[in-house]
Amino acid sequence: MSSSDEASAESMSPFEAFGGSAFFTELVANFYRRVAVDPILRPMYPDADLTEAERRLCLFLQQYWGGPQTYSDERGHPRLRLRHAPYHIDVAARDRWMELMAHAVHEQQLPPDLEDTLWEYLGSAAMSMQNV
Repeated sequence: MSSSDEASAESMSPFEAFGGSAFFTELVANFYRRVAVDPILRPMYPDADLTEAERRLCLFLQQYWGGPQTYSDERGHPRLRLRHAPYHIDVAARDRWMELMAHAVHEQQLPPDLEDTLWEYLGSAAMSMQNV
């Protein structure tokens, strides 16, 4: 890698390093494809159609990693724990979320350093959502 390539990579936001909107759209679609048929997680979603839940997670992750601020523009501060408080998120639900998300992340075939960075956040977020 040339020094100009290194400087460019260093100035890139995580959002850009992951691949921008297309990356997060695909990641979340792969995750929700699994959620749609999962006996533990699917019942937690009150809507028959998961499209809006998928959109919200995608927008949130894009914003978290330095992309567009659409999530906050539309919904205000993320307040993840508060938004998830009405749902019974026990160890089984948390672990299943992590399992399905791990499969979705792995499918993205990220370089190991980016996969580790992404998974460090996702794992931590999942642990903090457990409320039972």
